[in-house]
Amino acid sequence: MKFRRLGRAGLKVSELSLGSWVTYGGQVGEELARACMQAAYDGGVNYFDGAEAYAKGQAEVVMGRVVKKAGWRREGLVLSTKIFWGGDGPNDRGLSHKHVVEGVHAALRRWQVDYLDLVFCHRPDPDTPIEETVRAMDLLVRQGKVFYWGTSEWGAADIETAVQVARDNGLTPPSMEQPQYSLLSRERFETEYAPLWKQLGYGATIWSPLASGVLTGKYDAGIPKGSRLGVPDNAWLKDLVLKPGAIATSKALAGIADELGCTRAQLAIAWCLKNPNVSTVITGASRPEQVRENLQAAEVAPRLTAELMSRIDQILAAAA
Repeated sequence: MKFRRLGRAGLKVSELSLGSWVTYGGQVGEELARACMQAAYDGGVNYFDGAEAYAKGQAEVVMGRVVKKAGWRREGLVLSTKIFWGGDGPNDRGLSHKHVVEGVHAALRRWQVDYLDLVFCHRPDPDTPIEETVRAMDLLVRQGKVFYWGTSEWGAADIETAVQVARDNGLTPPSMEQPQYSLLSRERFETEYAPLWKQLGYGATIWSPLASGVLTGKYDAGIPKGSRLGVPDNAWLKDLVLKPGAIATSKALAGIADELGCTRAQLAIAWCLKNPNVSTVITGASRPEQVRENLQAAEVAPRLTAELMSRIDQILAAAA
């Protein structure tokens, strides 16, 4: 496993990491979660990603139990949470000072740790001044409960505002973004966020590199029963990833995967790794076999030549 700096920060994260979105604490029980996390850890993964919204907090409860029972050295891990959707009360969500502080404290309890390496503001909050959120995160950093903080799916303009507020007031600025990025979702990462990588030195912990399974070929012939996109509560996700041409694009990429002797999933993850602005690719898995398959993408990335990358761009352009 190779490690990359989180942008310009000194922290190093495994280039492939494991997340718990719509899996642990929900679709996947604790034993399978343990097996997946152990497979990732054995493969060199040091970064495990959670959020207060995942399975209403149960994902982090499960991951915290796994870490504690395994006895992994805390200093060897990078653990994160994301704050925004913490509950149903009027102050249990958003990015107010109250919810940011209380949300992080709740995440510490779920993870069963004294500090979190990374905390993300899960979405922008139009009801809270950005300065209020920056001050709340700075307080947590100064208290040693958070080491680095950042954003997830914020607009570039709001991120730049947060950085400027921090600089103007001697506060800790955000230093990383967790955006969606894949062969099927490129525009925001590569265009809108370009100044973040170049000028601000932002790190990027990207999510959904497989477009929720679309890029694996899983949905080529329809939506299998019991699959992620087949769950009624995930209808919004289905609309998000099954865009016109998505399946056709995935099928077209199969030829390149065959040439490389890898799966489509490995190709999609490897393609993300080729982008130097990606600090780590967050993968998801419901079985340890999936974890091990995904980790092999690190061996595929160096074999993606400029010629192959150009051919991939042509396939994507044809589908646009």
